[in-house]
Amino acid sequence: MIKNLARGFGALSLALVPLLSSQASQAAQTAPVAEVTTLADAVGLVKATEEDRTGYTRSKFKHWNGGDDAGDGCNTRAEVLLAEAVVAPTVEAGCKLTGGTWVSYYDGQEVTAAGSLDIDHVVPLAEAWDSGASAWTAARREAYANDQGADVSLVAVTARTNRSKSDQDPAEWMPPSPQAQCRYVGEWVATKLRWGLTADDRELQALKVYAEGPCEDTIVRYTPAA
Repeated sequence: MIKNLARGFGALSLALVPLLSSQASQAAQTAPVAEVTTLADAVGLVKATEEDRTGYTRSKFKHWNGGDDAGDGCNTRAEVLLAEAVVAPTVEAGCKLTGGTWVSYYDGQEVTAAGSLDIDHVVPLAEAWDSGASAWTAARREAYANDQGADVSLVAVTARTNRSKSDQDPAEWMPPSPQAQCRYVGEWVATKLRWGLTADDRELQALKVYAEGPCEDTIVRYTPAA
């Protein structure tokens, strides 16, 4: 009887192998594929539409939520700060961060106090709403507002640069550091493509000026959001 049971379990295991392999293959086929292209070609992929802010409120994008690691006791803001620190802070009870060093790439400033940093949505929430997020579910807007699946979606920057930017697009605002501007335009376009967001004519024209001029060598990498 024992031998028969062993044979039965063996046969079951062998039967499961093709099934598991098939499921893994299907998952691989349905997983979003990373895209890599030039900035000029990436800008050409962004659809042009008129923007509409009707009905927008910041509260329609739930943030900050529990973050990517539900067991670390930190919310999305804190997890981004931990990921971007050039000198790691100490994590105290309640995910209080002390010490640490960051570099705000918008203005090139070194920051040694987490409280002096904002976590910027590279494409602001209001801009996302204007560009297509108004039609999303609340769950998808929450996913957008807390997106750590792409390291270009959220960035730790000085509070003064984030508040200077507010909800403006690249036709209206660019990082004060000239060295940051090509990176910023690339990350803006990558975020728009990742989330299938559109752009208005003025915004697209500004992006094309950078793509065809000082930022022509910029490469854009993005993975469509699930």
